[in-house]
Amino acid sequence: MNQNNQTNIMNKSKVAVIKCDSLDEKIVKSAVQRGIELLGGFKTLFQKGEKVLLKPNLLVPAEPEKAITTHPVVFQAIAELCIEAGLKVTWGDSPALGFTSRAAKKAGLFSVAEKLKIKQADFANSVDVPFDEGKAFKRFQIAAGVHESDAVISLSKMKPHGLMKITGAIKNQYGCLPGLQKGQHHLRLAARNDFASMLVDLTRLIKPRLYIMDGIIAMEREGPRSGTPTRMNLLLFSTDPVALDTIFCDLINLNPEYVPTNVIGERFGLGNMNKSNIEIVGDDPNELRRDNFIIDRKPVRELTTSGAAKFFRNILIDKPRPYHKNCIKCGDCEKICPTNPKSVKLVQYGKGKRIKFSYKTCIRCYCCAEVCPAKAIYLGKVRKIFGIRRN
Repeated sequence: MNQNNQTNIMNKSKVAVIKCDSLDEKIVKSAVQRGIELLGGFKTLFQKGEKVLLKPNLLVPAEPEKAITTHPVVFQAIAELCIEAGLKVTWGDSPALGFTSRAAKKAGLFSVAEKLKIKQADFANSVDVPFDEGKAFKRFQIAAGVHESDAVISLSKMKPHGLMKITGAIKNQYGCLPGLQKGQHHLRLAARNDFASMLVDLTRLIKPRLYIMDGIIAMEREGPRSGTPTRMNLLLFSTDPVALDTIFCDLINLNPEYVPTNVIGERFGLGNMNKSNIEIVGDDPNELRRDNFIIDRKPVRELTTSGAAKFFRNILIDKPRPYHKNCIKCGDCEKICPTNPKSVKLVQYGKGKRIKFSYKTCIRCYCCAEVCPAKAIYLGKVRKIFGIRRN
Protein backbone atom coordinates (compact mmCIF):
# COMPACT_ATOMS: atom_id res chain seq x y z
CA MET A 1 0.00 0.00 0.00
CA ASN A 2 1.48 3.32 -1.08
CA GLN A 3 2.59 5.72 1.64
CA ASN A 4 2.98 8.94 -0.38
CA ASN A 5 2.22 12.12 1.54
CA GLN A 6 -1.39 13.24 1.51
CA THR A 7 -2.34 16.64 0.07
CA ASN A 8 -0.94 19.43 2.22
CA ILE A 9 -3.89 21.58 3.22
CA MET A 10 -1.66 24.67 3.09
CA ASN A 11 -1.57 24.23 -0.70
CA LYS A 12 -4.49 24.60 -3.05
CA SER A 13 -6.31 21.40 -3.95
CA LYS A 14 -7.48 20.83 -7.49
CA VAL A 15 -10.89 19.40 -8.38
CA ALA A 16 -11.76 18.66 -12.00
CA VAL A 17 -15.45 19.09 -12.85
CA ILE A 18 -16.22 17.32 -16.13
CA LYS A 19 -19.57 17.45 -17.90
CA CYS A 20 -20.66 14.03 -19.17
CA ASP A 21 -24.28 13.67 -20.23
CA SER A 22 -23.95 10.29 -21.94
CA LEU A 23 -23.23 6.70 -20.95
CA ASP A 24 -21.70 5.93 -24.34
CA GLU A 25 -18.43 4.09 -23.69
CA LYS A 26 -16.29 6.34 -25.91
CA ILE A 27 -17.76 9.55 -24.51
CA VAL A 28 -17.30 8.45 -20.90
CA LYS A 29 -13.74 7.28 -21.53
CA SER A 30 -12.90 10.62 -23.13
CA ALA A 31 -14.40 12.45 -20.13
CA VAL A 32 -12.45 10.31 -17.65
CA GLN A 33 -9.21 10.82 -19.58
CA ARG A 34 -9.78 14.59 -19.65
CA GLY A 35 -10.40 14.71 -15.90
CA ILE A 36 -7.20 12.81 -15.14
CA GLU A 37 -5.15 14.94 -17.53
CA LEU A 38 -6.38 18.10 -15.79
CA LEU A 39 -4.86 16.72 -12.58
CA GLY A 40 -1.51 16.10 -14.30
CA GLY A 41 -2.13 12.81 -16.06
CA PHE A 42 -1.16 9.23 -15.27
CA LYS A 43 2.58 9.95 -15.36
CA THR A 44 2.32 12.33 -12.41
CA LEU A 45 0.01 10.06 -10.41
CA PHE A 46 1.44 6.58 -11.04
CA GLN A 47 4.56 4.78 -12.13
CA LYS A 48 4.42 2.27 -14.95
CA GLY A 49 4.10 -1.28 -13.66
CA GLU A 50 2.53 -0.37 -10.32
CA LYS A 51 -0.26 -2.56 -8.93
CA VAL A 52 -3.35 -0.36 -8.85
CA LEU A 53 -6.59 -1.38 -7.14
CA LEU A 54 -9.89 0.01 -8.42
CA LYS A 55 -12.24 0.41 -5.46
CA PRO A 56 -15.83 0.98 -6.70
CA ASN A 57 -18.95 1.44 -4.59
CA LEU A 58 -20.69 -1.95 -4.50
CA LEU A 59 -22.97 -1.39 -1.52
CA VAL A 60 -25.39 -4.19 -2.45
CA PRO A 61 -26.30 -6.20 -5.55
CA ALA A 62 -28.18 -3.67 -7.69
CA GLU A 63 -28.66 -2.85 -11.35
CA PRO A 64 -26.67 0.12 -12.73
CA GLU A 65 -29.79 2.16 -13.52
CA LYS A 66 -30.72 2.30 -9.82
CA ALA A 67 -27.69 4.58 -9.18
CA ILE A 68 -26.68 2.65 -6.06
CA THR A 69 -23.32 1.44 -7.36
CA THR A 70 -20.50 2.82 -9.51
CA HIS A 71 -21.67 2.60 -13.11
CA PRO A 72 -19.91 -0.13 -15.15
CA VAL A 73 -19.16 2.30 -18.01
CA VAL A 74 -17.20 4.55 -15.62
CA PHE A 75 -15.46 1.49 -14.15
CA GLN A 76 -14.55 0.28 -17.64
CA ALA A 77 -13.22 3.68 -18.71
CA ILE A 78 -10.77 4.04 -15.83
CA ALA A 79 -9.77 0.36 -16.07
CA GLU A 80 -8.93 0.66 -19.77
CA LEU A 81 -6.96 3.86 -19.22
CA CYS A 82 -4.98 2.24 -16.41
CA ILE A 83 -4.12 -0.76 -18.60
CA GLU A 84 -3.10 1.53 -21.46
CA ALA A 85 -0.83 3.41 -19.03
CA GLY A 86 1.01 0.18 -18.20
CA LEU A 87 -0.49 -0.37 -14.75
CA LYS A 88 -1.33 -3.76 -13.26
CA VAL A 89 -5.00 -3.50 -12.38
CA THR A 90 -7.14 -5.35 -9.82
CA TRP A 91 -10.54 -4.48 -8.38
CA GLY A 92 -12.53 -5.13 -5.23
CA ASP A 93 -14.97 -3.97 -2.57
CA SER A 94 -16.70 -5.38 0.49
CA PRO A 95 -20.50 -4.99 0.17
CA ALA A 96 -22.75 -4.42 3.16
CA LEU A 97 -24.28 -7.86 2.63
CA GLY A 98 -23.27 -10.87 0.56
CA PHE A 99 -20.33 -11.61 -1.68
CA THR A 100 -18.37 -9.13 -3.79
CA SER A 101 -18.80 -11.19 -6.96
CA ARG A 102 -22.59 -11.28 -6.60
CA ALA A 103 -22.81 -7.51 -6.14
CA ALA A 104 -20.42 -6.93 -9.04
CA LYS A 105 -22.38 -9.21 -11.37
CA LYS A 106 -25.63 -7.42 -10.62
CA ALA A 107 -23.99 -4.02 -11.04
CA GLY A 108 -22.42 -4.97 -14.36
CA LEU A 109 -18.81 -4.64 -13.18
CA PHE A 110 -17.98 -8.33 -13.14
CA SER A 111 -18.47 -8.74 -16.88
CA VAL A 112 -16.30 -5.69 -17.52
CA ALA A 113 -13.53 -7.13 -15.34
CA GLU A 114 -13.74 -10.47 -17.16
CA LYS A 115 -13.64 -8.78 -20.57
CA LEU A 116 -10.55 -6.77 -19.61
CA LYS A 117 -8.99 -9.74 -17.76
CA ILE A 118 -8.75 -7.80 -14.49
CA LYS A 119 -8.32 -10.00 -11.44
CA GLN A 120 -10.55 -9.64 -8.38
CA ALA A 121 -8.51 -8.61 -5.33
CA ASP A 122 -8.79 -10.41 -2.00
CA PHE A 123 -11.50 -8.67 0.03
CA ALA A 124 -12.42 -11.81 2.00
CA ASN A 125 -9.33 -11.76 4.22
CA SER A 126 -7.93 -8.90 6.26
CA VAL A 127 -4.50 -7.72 7.35
CA ASP A 128 -3.85 -6.06 10.69
CA VAL A 129 -2.20 -2.71 9.93
CA PRO A 130 -0.90 -0.38 12.67
CA PHE A 131 -1.32 3.34 11.98
CA ASP A 132 0.78 5.42 14.34
CA GLU A 133 -0.14 8.60 12.44
CA GLY A 134 -3.83 8.07 13.17
CA LYS A 135 -5.47 10.99 14.97
CA ALA A 136 -8.24 8.89 16.52
CA PHE A 137 -7.55 5.31 15.36
CA LYS A 138 -4.16 3.63 15.53
CA ARG A 139 -4.95 0.28 13.90
CA PHE A 140 -7.19 -1.15 11.17
CA GLN A 141 -8.02 -4.55 9.75
CA ILE A 142 -8.02 -3.78 6.04
CA ALA A 143 -8.70 -6.05 3.07
CA ALA A 144 -5.67 -8.05 1.96
CA GLY A 145 -6.20 -6.84 -1.60
CA VAL A 146 -5.86 -3.23 -0.49
CA HIS A 147 -2.73 -3.97 1.52
CA GLU A 148 -1.12 -5.78 -1.42
CA SER A 149 -1.65 -2.92 -3.88
CA ASP A 150 0.78 -0.10 -4.61
CA ALA A 151 -1.99 2.42 -5.14
CA VAL A 152 -5.77 2.72 -4.91
CA ILE A 153 -8.19 4.57 -7.18
CA SER A 154 -11.40 5.29 -5.27
CA LEU A 155 -14.53 5.24 -7.47
CA SER A 156 -17.37 6.66 -5.41
CA LYS A 157 -21.01 7.22 -6.34
CA MET A 158 -22.77 10.58 -6.00
CA LYS A 159 -25.62 10.06 -3.52
CA PRO A 160 -26.91 11.01 -0.06
CA HIS A 161 -26.25 9.06 3.13
CA GLY A 162 -28.42 8.88 6.24
CA LEU A 163 -25.56 8.97 8.74
CA MET A 164 -22.82 10.99 7.02
CA LYS A 165 -25.13 13.21 4.91
CA ILE A 166 -23.38 12.17 1.67
CA THR A 167 -21.71 9.06 0.31
CA GLY A 168 -18.57 10.56 -1.15
CA ALA A 169 -14.87 10.22 -1.72
CA ILE A 170 -14.08 9.67 1.98
CA LYS A 171 -16.96 7.34 2.82
CA ASN A 172 -16.04 5.06 -0.11
CA GLN A 173 -13.03 3.64 1.77
CA TYR A 174 -15.36 1.96 4.29
CA GLY A 175 -15.65 -0.94 1.84
CA CYS A 176 -11.95 -1.62 2.41
CA LEU A 177 -12.90 -3.18 5.76
CA PRO A 178 -14.04 -6.73 5.00
CA GLY A 179 -16.42 -8.98 6.83
CA LEU A 180 -18.38 -8.23 9.98
CA GLN A 181 -16.18 -5.43 11.25
CA LYS A 182 -18.21 -2.75 9.45
CA GLY A 183 -21.17 -3.57 11.69
CA GLN A 184 -18.89 -3.70 14.72
CA HIS A 185 -17.60 -0.20 13.95
CA HIS A 186 -21.15 1.10 13.74
CA LEU A 187 -21.86 -0.41 17.16
CA ARG A 188 -18.68 0.92 18.79
CA LEU A 189 -18.85 4.32 17.12
CA ALA A 190 -22.47 5.31 17.63
CA ALA A 191 -21.49 8.98 17.93
CA ARG A 192 -21.55 10.50 14.46
CA ASN A 193 -18.25 12.37 14.80
CA ASP A 194 -16.51 9.25 16.12
CA PHE A 195 -17.64 7.32 13.06
CA ALA A 196 -16.51 10.16 10.78
CA SER A 197 -13.12 10.24 12.53
CA MET A 198 -12.71 6.55 11.79
CA LEU A 199 -13.52 7.09 8.11
CA VAL A 200 -11.03 9.95 7.87
CA ASP A 201 -8.23 8.00 9.55
CA LEU A 202 -8.99 4.99 7.35
CA THR A 203 -8.67 7.19 4.27
CA ARG A 204 -5.44 8.70 5.63
CA LEU A 205 -4.06 5.17 6.03
CA ILE A 206 -5.09 3.85 2.60
CA LYS A 207 -4.18 7.10 0.80
CA PRO A 208 -5.88 6.56 -2.57
CA ARG A 209 -3.85 8.32 -5.27
CA LEU A 210 -6.95 9.37 -7.17
CA TYR A 211 -10.61 9.93 -6.31
CA ILE A 212 -13.28 9.82 -9.00
CA MET A 213 -16.97 10.44 -8.27
CA ASP A 214 -19.55 9.02 -10.66
CA GLY A 215 -22.34 11.57 -10.95
CA ILE A 216 -23.56 10.95 -14.48
CA ILE A 217 -26.64 9.36 -12.96
CA ALA A 218 -26.65 10.32 -9.29
CA MET A 219 -29.09 9.53 -6.48
CA GLU A 220 -31.21 11.98 -4.50
CA ARG A 221 -33.71 11.66 -1.62
CA GLU A 222 -33.07 8.66 0.69
CA GLY A 223 -29.53 7.39 0.13
CA PRO A 224 -27.45 5.36 -0.08
CA ARG A 225 -29.85 2.68 -1.44
CA SER A 226 -33.49 3.78 -1.34
CA GLY A 227 -33.24 7.06 -3.21
CA THR A 228 -34.25 8.14 -6.69
CA PRO A 229 -31.88 8.17 -9.69
CA THR A 230 -31.39 11.66 -11.08
CA ARG A 231 -29.26 13.13 -13.84
CA MET A 232 -26.30 15.25 -12.71
CA ASN A 233 -24.37 14.62 -15.95
CA LEU A 234 -20.92 15.05 -14.45
CA LEU A 235 -17.80 13.38 -13.12
CA LEU A 236 -15.56 14.77 -10.38
CA PHE A 237 -11.80 14.11 -10.04
CA SER A 238 -9.29 15.03 -7.35
CA THR A 239 -6.34 13.82 -5.31
CA ASP A 240 -7.98 15.49 -2.27
CA PRO A 241 -11.13 13.70 -1.04
CA VAL A 242 -12.20 16.55 1.26
CA ALA A 243 -12.06 19.03 -1.61
CA LEU A 244 -13.94 16.65 -3.92
CA ASP A 245 -16.73 16.09 -1.37
CA THR A 246 -16.86 19.85 -0.74
CA ILE A 247 -17.41 20.57 -4.42
CA PHE A 248 -20.08 17.86 -4.56
CA CYS A 249 -21.84 19.69 -1.71
CA ASP A 250 -21.49 23.01 -3.51
CA LEU A 251 -23.01 21.57 -6.69
CA ILE A 252 -26.17 20.50 -4.84
CA ASN A 253 -26.48 23.56 -2.58
CA LEU A 254 -25.51 21.68 0.59
CA ASN A 255 -23.37 23.34 3.25
CA PRO A 256 -20.14 21.27 3.30
CA GLU A 257 -19.81 21.98 7.02
CA TYR A 258 -22.85 19.75 7.57
CA VAL A 259 -20.83 16.74 6.37
CA PRO A 260 -18.87 15.40 9.38
CA THR A 261 -16.12 13.82 7.25
CA ASN A 262 -15.43 17.20 5.62
CA VAL A 263 -14.99 19.02 8.91
CA ILE A 264 -12.94 16.28 10.55
CA GLY A 265 -11.05 15.59 7.32
CA GLU A 266 -9.75 19.14 7.19
CA ARG A 267 -9.01 19.10 10.94
CA PHE A 268 -6.99 15.87 10.57
CA GLY A 269 -5.01 17.24 7.61
CA LEU A 270 -6.62 15.02 4.97
CA GLY A 271 -7.53 17.89 2.67
CA ASN A 272 -9.22 21.25 2.11
CA MET A 273 -12.81 22.18 2.82
CA ASN A 274 -12.32 25.93 2.53
CA LYS A 275 -13.26 26.87 -1.03
CA SER A 276 -10.57 29.55 -1.12
CA ASN A 277 -8.07 26.67 -1.02
CA ILE A 278 -9.75 24.71 -3.84
CA GLU A 279 -9.07 25.30 -7.51
CA ILE A 280 -11.79 24.10 -9.88
CA VAL A 281 -10.68 23.10 -13.37
CA GLY A 282 -12.56 21.71 -16.35
CA ASP A 283 -16.14 22.76 -17.00
CA ASP A 284 -18.06 25.61 -15.39
CA PRO A 285 -19.69 24.22 -12.21
CA ASN A 286 -22.39 26.91 -12.38
CA GLU A 287 -23.74 25.24 -15.52
CA LEU A 288 -23.94 21.88 -13.73
CA ARG A 289 -25.25 23.07 -10.36
CA ARG A 290 -28.54 21.58 -9.12
CA ASP A 291 -29.98 23.74 -6.34
CA ASN A 292 -33.15 21.64 -6.41
CA PHE A 293 -31.28 18.38 -5.75
CA ILE A 294 -33.40 16.62 -3.11
CA ILE A 295 -31.34 16.03 0.04
CA ASP A 296 -31.71 16.80 3.72
CA ARG A 297 -29.97 20.20 4.08
CA LYS A 298 -30.36 20.53 7.84
CA PRO A 299 -27.31 20.34 10.12
CA VAL A 300 -26.68 16.84 11.43
CA ARG A 301 -27.40 16.10 15.07
CA GLU A 302 -24.77 14.29 17.05
CA LEU A 303 -25.64 10.76 18.14
CA THR A 304 -24.92 10.74 21.87
CA THR A 305 -25.24 7.50 23.78
CA SER A 306 -25.05 8.22 27.49
CA GLY A 307 -27.04 9.80 30.31
CA ALA A 308 -29.86 12.26 29.73
CA ALA A 309 -28.48 12.92 26.24
CA LYS A 310 -29.52 9.40 25.26
CA PHE A 311 -33.12 10.21 26.18
CA PHE A 312 -33.13 13.33 24.03
CA ARG A 313 -31.36 11.50 21.22
CA ASN A 314 -34.30 9.09 21.13
CA ILE A 315 -36.62 12.07 20.73
CA LEU A 316 -34.67 14.28 18.35
CA ILE A 317 -32.63 12.05 16.06
CA ASP A 318 -34.33 10.65 12.95
CA LYS A 319 -35.46 7.09 13.51
CA PRO A 320 -35.43 4.30 10.94
CA ARG A 321 -39.12 3.56 10.43
CA PRO A 322 -40.90 0.76 8.58
CA TYR A 323 -43.08 1.23 5.54
CA HIS A 324 -44.87 -2.07 5.89
CA LYS A 325 -46.59 -1.90 2.51
CA ASN A 326 -43.22 -2.26 0.73
CA CYS A 327 -41.67 -4.93 2.98
CA ILE A 328 -40.83 -8.19 1.20
CA LYS A 329 -39.89 -10.03 4.42
CA CYS A 330 -36.30 -10.73 3.29
CA GLY A 331 -34.83 -10.15 6.76
CA ASP A 332 -31.79 -8.21 5.48
CA CYS A 333 -32.47 -5.44 8.02
CA GLU A 334 -32.26 -7.89 10.91
CA LYS A 335 -29.11 -9.53 9.51
CA ILE A 336 -27.22 -6.24 9.18
CA CYS A 337 -28.27 -4.74 12.53
CA PRO A 338 -25.09 -4.60 14.70
CA THR A 339 -26.75 -4.34 18.14
CA ASN A 340 -27.21 -7.24 20.56
CA PRO A 341 -30.09 -7.84 21.00
CA LYS A 342 -31.19 -6.81 17.51
CA SER A 343 -32.90 -3.43 17.29
CA VAL A 344 -34.94 -4.47 14.25
CA LYS A 345 -36.62 -7.82 13.77
CA LEU A 346 -39.16 -9.55 11.63
CA VAL A 347 -41.86 -10.55 14.12
CA GLN A 348 -45.07 -12.53 13.82
CA TYR A 349 -48.03 -10.32 13.01
CA GLY A 350 -51.31 -12.08 12.38
CA LYS A 351 -50.73 -14.71 9.72
CA GLY A 352 -47.54 -13.10 8.46
CA LYS A 353 -44.55 -11.08 9.62
CA ARG A 354 -43.67 -7.42 9.82
CA ILE A 355 -40.75 -5.20 10.80
CA LYS A 356 -40.54 -4.05 14.40
CA PHE A 357 -37.94 -1.63 15.83
CA SER A 358 -36.67 -1.28 19.38
CA TYR A 359 -35.60 2.35 19.66
CA LYS A 360 -34.18 1.85 23.15
CA THR A 361 -31.29 -0.14 21.68
CA CYS A 362 -31.19 1.39 18.18
CA ILE A 363 -27.94 3.34 17.65
CA ARG A 364 -29.17 5.18 14.53
CA CYS A 365 -26.52 3.73 12.23
CA TYR A 366 -29.19 3.35 9.51
CA CYS A 367 -27.60 0.14 8.22
CA CYS A 368 -31.08 -1.36 7.95
CA ALA A 369 -32.18 1.39 5.57
CA GLU A 370 -28.93 1.02 3.59
CA VAL A 371 -29.49 -2.64 2.77
CA CYS A 372 -33.29 -2.74 2.41
CA PRO A 373 -33.98 -3.81 -1.21
CA ALA A 374 -37.64 -2.69 -1.20
CA LYS A 375 -37.59 0.88 0.18
CA ALA A 376 -39.43 -0.45 3.23
CA ILE A 377 -37.38 1.53 5.75
CA TYR A 378 -37.16 5.31 5.78
CA LEU A 379 -35.72 7.88 8.17
CA GLY A 380 -38.62 9.32 10.16
CA LYS A 381 -38.60 13.09 10.57
CA VAL A 382 -39.42 14.85 13.82
CA ARG A 383 -42.95 16.31 13.81
CA LYS A 384 -43.05 17.88 17.27
CA ILE A 385 -40.59 17.51 20.11
CA PHE A 386 -43.17 15.83 22.32
CA GLY A 387 -45.50 14.48 19.69
CA ILE A 388 -43.45 12.09 17.56
CA ARG A 389 -45.46 9.67 15.48
CA ARG A 390 -45.00 6.07 16.64
CA ASN A 391 -45.28 2.89 14.62
